[in-house]
Amino acid sequence: MKKIEAIIKPFKLDDVREALSEIGITGMTVTEVKGFGRQKGHTELYRGAEYVVDFLPKMKVELVVADDQVERCTEVIVNAAKTGKIGDGKIFVTTVERALRIRTGEENDEAL
Repeated sequence: MKKIEAIIKPFKLDDVREALSEIGITGMTVTEVKGFGRQKGHTELYRGAEYVVDFLPKMKVELVVADDQVERCTEVIVNAAKTGKIGDGKIFVTTVERALRIRTGEENDEAL
């Protein structure tokens, strides 16, 4: 099993969710996050004063999938989230040692 964490632009969340749903991925966790990478921040004007916005709003989408679904999932996320502009985000894939469904006690692939 693998955990896929995708950091994407907020307005791309619905596109990513729909694209994953089309390939049969139904469960995910979504969190509003803030951060920056190469995009850095930007300056804004508020009541005549300029200030720096260091952390930009992003969405973090997390899903745990079987090993054979990883490539397809990451491909779908990239295609749905890509704008071609800086700040499109990143995807991280890590190994999950164990998954457990609390309600039934099912483990690993059965728990997904």
